[in-house]
Amino acid sequence: MHLDPTTMKDWQIAEQAEANMKPLQTLARDAGLTEDEIIPMGRYLCKVDYAKVLARLKDQPRGKYIDVTAITPTPLGEGKTTTTMGLVEGLGAMGKSVIGAIRQPSGGPTFNVKGSAAGGGLAQCIPLAPFSLGLTGDINAIMNAHNLGMVALTSRMQHENNYDDARLAKSKLTRLDIDPERVEFKWIIDFCAQALRNITIGKGGHMDGLEMESGFTIAVASEIMAILAITTSLEDMRKRMAKIVVAYTKSGQPVTTADLEVDGAMTAWMVDALNPTLVQTIEGQPVLVHAGPFANIAIGQNSIIADLVGTKLADYHVTESGFGADIGFEKFWNLKCRFSGLKPDAVVIVATVRALKMHGGGPAVKPGAALDPAYRQENVELVTKGCENLIAHIETVKKSGIRPVVCINGFHTDTPAEQDAIRKIAEEHGAFCAVSEHWRTGGAGARELAEKVIAACEEPSNFEFLYDLEMPHKKRIEKIATQVYGADGVTYTPEAEAKLAQIESDPEAAHMGTCMVKTHLSLSHEPSEKGRPRGWTLPVQDILVYKGAGFVVPVAGTIKLMPGTASNPAYRGIDVDVKTGKVTGLF
Repeated sequence: MHLDPTTMKDWQIAEQAEANMKPLQTLARDAGLTEDEIIPMGRYLCKVDYAKVLARLKDQPRGKYIDVTAITPTPLGEGKTTTTMGLVEGLGAMGKSVIGAIRQPSGGPTFNVKGSAAGGGLAQCIPLAPFSLGLTGDINAIMNAHNLGMVALTSRMQHENNYDDARLAKSKLTRLDIDPERVEFKWIIDFCAQALRNITIGKGGHMDGLEMESGFTIAVASEIMAILAITTSLEDMRKRMAKIVVAYTKSGQPVTTADLEVDGAMTAWMVDALNPTLVQTIEGQPVLVHAGPFANIAIGQNSIIADLVGTKLADYHVTESGFGADIGFEKFWNLKCRFSGLKPDAVVIVATVRALKMHGGGPAVKPGAALDPAYRQENVELVTKGCENLIAHIETVKKSGIRPVVCINGFHTDTPAEQDAIRKIAEEHGAFCAVSEHWRTGGAGARELAEKVIAACEEPSNFEFLYDLEMPHKKRIEKIATQVYGADGVTYTPEAEAKLAQIESDPEAAHMGTCMVKTHLSLSHEPSEKGRPRGWTLPVQDILVYKGAGFVVPVAGTIKLMPGTASNPAYRGIDVDVKTGKVTGLF
């Protein structure tokens, strides 16, 4: 089998590689799983019974824990999942016991402009079509659980509006007196559907619901996805599900899913989703898939459960954080590690010549449009200038007490001089650095990266959080903004200021984590500001409270919780071979 990513599409590579996939039983055995710890979902996919694994291996020492993050990407992405898969393949090619963990792709980017998030070239996971089209149903479960909560809320509001107290009592309901102007919940769908951002529901008569403003967010931004990412057991999830705040009463009191008596039914949808899914790289290494993407508008991490399982099963466990280190790694560092108790042994920052040229002042990079010739011609000066962005991310990771490994994700248009310039700057600023050709040659091309990661894992670290939970949220926001993003300070809208004051007075909310919402396309809140912006202030527009997940969520800039579909989306090229039933065109 000859696979050439320079002449083949990712789906074509996956299709050929799938002919030689390890059967499920072999894959599970190689991952260190017993027969009763897997729940088969066909010939090549299974759920992993995490509770049985963790119980059996409770006394097993944990393997090395490696996080993969990146610099600020172009809108095309810089191959973070590709690098995660490449590193897993590289460690596997060296004979190391290794497991990867990545996030389940959202239908939004899969059918829009970014593709399926399976990796790419010779560094991807398979089977590609099931992976890209719902996998084993976790996001579907989240949509059903979340929207059931919205059904419970809207129906309760209708009945309270139509019934007097006597009729409510007959239905065994108490009047919650929900304020239709303070409904926090929206509907969710797993597509980029800008037309659904702002809608009016309940139009018609009194039997059609209470008319009010509403809308949709993308499924992976649901608080339930955040709960899936950070929960550690069904018991923990059940408690968190009951704390979700869906609205406020007219007197300002929170209305939770427990108040609506829907929390148990919502949890019922999520029981199977608690178990990670097992897939494999095209070179046969095991990969766990669990939780979802979008670290700019959500936590954007694969699950704590997947990492707890992976670090018990393998000597090296490679996990993935969304977008750049300012967003994905910051949340991994200060939220995920705090909740899990795990500390990373190494952190990989993925960089590309392409992105650094953009940050150095290169032409705009637009999805669906041809790259400017500047990105195919050598320009060491542009790359060097763009390394200001890389330096910012190196400094962020070093603040956690970890010496990062910069991975130059090699493109065929790179030149040795451009890569050498990046290596020199990375090493001057205290990072390991490796050029990796995993996209073109798989595990063999990731050997230098794997060696540098192994070396980083052996270095002592002084891992510590950026803030403690005793620090007020306002000070945490300012610390993240100034020490991670590089802002001079923070401003707040009157609405955000009022909400923050209320949060700081709530003993429970005061000790929750701080989960920032900000564009991933810049260190600042402005997507157009590339490189390392200076002399700016972070504007916080709103504050959301996710009591179930345990997050206070400051929303910075004009970012949307429902992305939009572009004019040339990926779904235009996706089809099915009607003779074989195989899906074509995924990337």
